Amino acid sequence: MDDAPFRAHVETLPGSLTKLLAMTPASCALLPKSMPRRGVYLFSEASLHLYVGRSNRMPERVRNHGSSIATHRQAAFAFKLAREMSGKVKATYKPEGSRKQLMLDPMFVGEFLAAKLRISGMQVRFVEEADAVRQCLLEVYVALALKTPYNDFDNH
Repeated sequence: MDDAPFRAHVETLPGSLTKLLAMTPASCALLPKSMPRRGVYLFSEASLHLYVGRSNRMPERVRNHGSSIATHRQAAFAFKLAREMSGKVKATYKPEGSRKQLMLDPMFVGEFLAAKLRISGMQVRFVEEADAVRQCLLEVYVALALKTPYNDFDNH
């Protein structure tokens, strides 16, 4: 078995993390026009790194996380924060406690809106990565290296 292609991808990860962390953070609400379309992004508050994501439509994806009109499907990070703030942390695939049901709960909806507002004020860093395999590996690598508390990589 030849694992050289995998090792070649993995060897690029530390350099990409260094580039990501060296970037002057932008505001989630005011993204630079030079933001690449494909890559990995990192949300932080002060020096606390919170969440890593990846996208092939990165500017739109990052904006959605903090947009007041984004749905629970578009703002997954905000949904995680709202679960934490409301104490409704256990995901379920039954009607009771489902995402759909939570979005009918006025208290939860308020927490969700507050989470999106919080995210809109966060710092965001990003690094271009067009290769799908490296993009996936980089997301996991950054989350593990920075111990981002809102990335769990659980299967659903």
